[in-house]
Amino acid sequence: MAKLCRGEPQSISQLTKGSKLTRQAITKHLRVLEKAGVVCSSRRGRESLFEFKPEPMEEIRKYLGVVSAQWDQALGRLKSFVED
Repeated sequence: MAKLCRGEPQSISQLTKGSKLTRQAITKHLRVLEKAGVVCSSRRGRESLFEFKPEPMEEIRKYLGVVSAQWDQALGRLKSFVED
């Protein structure tokens, strides 16, 4: 995923370089990420190029921020209850 975050579309060959994972394994992971909307692919000739899409991750970050704040409030109430 770090290679995709560089901002430019990457081919399977580029993503596989320096990895112990097979092309098939990387392709399988990319298809899952594509289905989740985190990665998109396009064709250039015979190659598929994959690109990271940060928008869904931002939505998740916002959601986790809300949940985290709710937990902080709940734990604060519990602490007050226990200490009183």
